[in-house]
Amino acid sequence: MDISILSQYTFQVVAVGTIFLGLAAGAVGAIPVLKGQSLIGDAIGHSSYLGIVGIFMIIQTRNPAILALGSFISGSLAFFCIQTIGQHKKIEMNNALAFVLSSFFGMGMVLKSYIQGHPSYQEVSQAGLQNYIFGQASYIMKDDTLLIMIVAALALMMLIVFFKEFKIYIFDEVYAKTVGISAKYLRWITLIMCMLLISVGLKAVGAILISSMLIVPTIAALQWTDDFGHVLGIAAFVGGFSAFFGTYLSSTIHNMPTGPAITVVMCSMCFLSILFGPKGLVSNKIKQRGGE
Repeated sequence: MDISILSQYTFQVVAVGTIFLGLAAGAVGAIPVLKGQSLIGDAIGHSSYLGIVGIFMIIQTRNPAILALGSFISGSLAFFCIQTIGQHKKIEMNNALAFVLSSFFGMGMVLKSYIQGHPSYQEVSQAGLQNYIFGQASYIMKDDTLLIMIVAALALMMLIVFFKEFKIYIFDEVYAKTVGISAKYLRWITLIMCMLLISVGLKAVGAILISSMLIVPTIAALQWTDDFGHVLGIAAFVGGFSAFFGTYLSSTIHNMPTGPAITVVMCSMCFLSILFGPKGLVSNKIKQRGGE
């Protein structure tokens, strides 16, 4: 295990960015997971790649803020399409999610292939665009990290400000309406937080696996507690630790993309939680045998 890399400036820049992303995504992702809407984040994550390639074709720049804007626009459009198609009585929501995910991501891949061989884009550097698919630590710069930190801090601040409202909305939506809490308003806040994190996290984790940072930490946290605040804290820890260790693996293992490395660590922690957590399989087996 090479610990000397921990003192390298490049690694520190990347690690700080991914840790902030993991902390924020883990905590914010608890809301859609607890509301049974986790697959929407997966669809938006895949759909965002179209916006990155599209805005690159229009403006021809790899500025992280501009690419994040394109990702946000594409993700918003995908969400609008999902909601519109899902309102059709003969089309189930899962089918709408699959249709939008595959069509948006497929179009993004088609456009990426198109610009690779087109003479109009030969003089513009396309290096790094492919890393928005799986993520790659070596292409994350100081500006990327700064943008991630700002967005992560904003998302966490919104989560803290509306903590009580989210808690009531998640566990008793009917009661939330009676006390004047707008479910529609909170859904939009949740959507904005998720889309912002997805937009800035694509370069680190990739479009295919960004949804895992919103979903897996909460699944792990739910094996330890039912308390909403504790779930958010544990999910944030799982996301942050997985981001750090996954980034370390990505930086030390040749040709190891950041997204898969972070996802493997995260899923490993989740699997151990499912087995050995207080609410996990092993604990339930022990309780069942004790009650016999």
